[in-house]
Amino acid sequence: MIIYNVTVKVENDAHDEWLEWMKQKHIPDVMATGHFIDHQVAKVLVDDEDGVTYAIQYKCESMTSLETYYATHAPELQREHAERYKDQFVAFRTLLEII
Repeated sequence: MIIYNVTVKVENDAHDEWLEWMKQKHIPDVMATGHFIDHQVAKVLVDDEDGVTYAIQYKCESMTSLETYYATHAPELQREHAERYKDQFVAFRTLLEII
């Protein structure tokens, strides 16, 4: 099993609207692609005056499924997020394998 982890730090001014949009729009859109079997959102517990950090984790069965997601859905979904919250967030992605 593969975990596609997206860590996002969002500025305080945009946080409340961003979190609602993530829960109501973005995450459902990612899950609707059919490439992931589960997800979770975790708040990173750090003291940071500049913003709030989250780890959004999507679980998929295989690298093949993840690669298909990357090729067919990720660019548009990431573009939508980047345009909506331009200059209000930083993000990085990591892959984890459950052993």
